[in-house]
Amino acid sequence: MNRAEKNILDFSDSYPVFTPEMKATHTILIPDMLPWHFDLLTYILRLHGYRVEVLHNEGRAVIDEGLKHVHNDACYPALCVIGQFLDALKSGKYDPKRTAVMITQTGGGCRASNYLPLIRKALKAEFPEVPVLSFNVSGLEKGNGLEMTVGLLRQFAYAIYYGDLIMSLYNQTAPYERNAGDCRKVREACGERLRARFEKGGYQRFKENVKEIIDAFSVVPVTDEKKIKVGIVGEIYVKYSPLGNSHLEEFLLGENCEPVVPALMDFILYCVVNTLNDKTFYGIKSKSTFLFRFAYKWLYGKQKKLIKWMKQSKYEPLHDFEHLRKCADAVINQGVKMGEGWLIPAEMAALSETGTENIVCAQPFGCLPNHIAGKGASRAVKALYPNANIVPVDYDPSATKVNQENRIKLMLATARVHEKESKKA
Repeated sequence: MNRAEKNILDFSDSYPVFTPEMKATHTILIPDMLPWHFDLLTYILRLHGYRVEVLHNEGRAVIDEGLKHVHNDACYPALCVIGQFLDALKSGKYDPKRTAVMITQTGGGCRASNYLPLIRKALKAEFPEVPVLSFNVSGLEKGNGLEMTVGLLRQFAYAIYYGDLIMSLYNQTAPYERNAGDCRKVREACGERLRARFEKGGYQRFKENVKEIIDAFSVVPVTDEKKIKVGIVGEIYVKYSPLGNSHLEEFLLGENCEPVVPALMDFILYCVVNTLNDKTFYGIKSKSTFLFRFAYKWLYGKQKKLIKWMKQSKYEPLHDFEHLRKCADAVINQGVKMGEGWLIPAEMAALSETGTENIVCAQPFGCLPNHIAGKGASRAVKALYPNANIVPVDYDPSATKVNQENRIKLMLATARVHEKESKKA
């Protein structure tokens, strides 16, 4: 029995499996979530021999495709992702016999752990020959041809730090740029420079790359006006994805605000530390606990360096993850780890104490962890930070963009009243 045959037998429903041989023949489609980050991550996958493409198709047609195969009470991000896959495959741009799709997963009790069977069920109905890959480090699925090497994961980690940095500096600079488009040009130039250095092994030059990115944004001519800061927290997909949150960041920029978006690495560290917390809270210990402890130490060490270099500039640094954990402890137990769990109130508290008191909590309809740890915990956050102005916004197939934006506009109206009152005081 060859490897491909053995892989196929690992799945009782005999779904197609991405084999090592497909690396040279298949294009892997990836749903869009973080455009700036995914640009670097897909480039790294290409360096490792994979043919990958991030999907940018959106609109009502994508949502309707998702609704054909996912019940509207299911997780909205799953609906968006499946709709994006099917819409792309039906576009005629891709040969289904030479195309695969890939989704990242973290595992755990969140319904996101069921994305794989949902995607497979949808594809089996219309494109049964298209294999599905799961990119995860939690052992959710074994047997596909995706090679998870230490070198690849290390490059991914650096790329995520670069993406977090660029995202933060862009949002801190773009609202104040004197010449429209300057920040976009800097962002694109930074991406090109980083891609060239990844290809030459430049991922080891972390400090040099970070300082060059900071310097590049620092020279953008800006005004000295002050704008309302609005933080974005919530379920990871709708927090970041333009498709999932109706282009929330662009809307806030258009409303003369400064978006403040927490780092993607915070969510990764959250997932890693939850594995370590399993022993403390639930007495669960696995053979991989040591590896996760090592990974946490390495990742957190790089985050501290990044924060240190940002503090040396004029920019507000990213949140320190250990401080986020302390913020969580003041609101909710770290054993609450379903979905984004304790990370949501931790981010709301950290944003409030650093001057970003206006916060949008983006939550998919039907996301129980988000409603409990996000919307439900907001009162406890407000008790600690009385000036916190938090608005939960639901994102689902039936919610209109107008209603979502109107809720945010009401929050901004309150923010502007508070701003006037503080100036009088």
